[in-house]
Amino acid sequence: MVLDLDACIESLFRRQLLAESVIKEICEKTKELLMSESNVVHIKAPVTVVGDIHGLYLTRGDYVDRGLYSVETISILTCLKLRYPDRVQLVRGNHESRAVTSTYGFYTECMKKYGTTDVWHYFTDLFDYLTLSVVIDNMIFCVHGGLSPSIHTIDQIKVIDRFKEIPHEGPMADLVWSDPDPGREEFAVSPRGAGYTFGSMVVEKFLHENRMDHILRAHQLCMEGFQVLFDDQLSTVWSAPNYCYRCGNLASILEIGVEGERHFNVFEAAPENERPSPAEAQRTLFSNGVPTGLFNNGNGGAGVGNGGGGVNGSNGAMTFAGGASGSNGGVDPVQYTILYFL
Repeated sequence: MVLDLDACIESLFRRQLLAESVIKEICEKTKELLMSESNVVHIKAPVTVVGDIHGLYLTRGDYVDRGLYSVETISILTCLKLRYPDRVQLVRGNHESRAVTSTYGFYTECMKKYGTTDVWHYFTDLFDYLTLSVVIDNMIFCVHGGLSPSIHTIDQIKVIDRFKEIPHEGPMADLVWSDPDPGREEFAVSPRGAGYTFGSMVVEKFLHENRMDHILRAHQLCMEGFQVLFDDQLSTVWSAPNYCYRCGNLASILEIGVEGERHFNVFEAAPENERPSPAEAQRTLFSNGVPTGLFNNGNGGAGVGNGGGGVNGSNGAMTFAGGASGSNGGVDPVQYTILYFL
């Protein structure tokens, strides 16, 4: 049987969970694809940058934890990566780890929606393969968290062994955990307990050393949806409105044009994305216990699988690049832009 990614994506947009067997196959195929990617992926503008989603709904976010739809969120991102492999990049964040997802909701959500730990294992194993950063037009450095005192050049990121659980300390941890501090100039110990805070001189030195002009990152809640610091040398993009269904914050998506111009599209939570009732939050949508239309055996028949589940959002990234690719033809939802999820 052939995996029908278009049918999977359509089902996920309807908030229908994929079968456990489908999740397993998608994760295995995505790992094979990610194996060939560098720790630093180079892309060209135009780019649409999407920050933390945290599983608040299907199409934006910090992939998992603290939302009610993390499983659906990470499921659709992996499907899109497979469907548009040359246009989608998934970048790792601090929530793409076993330790964090065990505590902040993803593990529990997988158990509730699938009744087993297997789906959690499939996705957390996949997280070990995600790239660590993206560079746009050799001028804009994109990372989930921030900078590291151990990293001075992009080449030093390229030699990190990323295929593992995020360590408690070291350069890999710093990239996903660190935060800018407008009140400082240098590095300082982070109150998060991992990574560092860093100031204006650190940013200026990193950009000068690597001949770049801007840093894009996510990781921190911004009540106005975004924040620009250090004389326009660093931007934070936050794409989860009304974070945790109670913060009341705005969110944004950043568009970068071919000339490097940047425009923040700010939005608030839609009514349908407010916190659902307990009954809706626990509902799984299947046909006779099996999601329909997920496989195509050449005769239009649906394959049989087990039940599926959902996750909350964590930190990661996704990029759609121009030009059509993938299978089966049909409507291409990412024909003209590149999307990047942190």
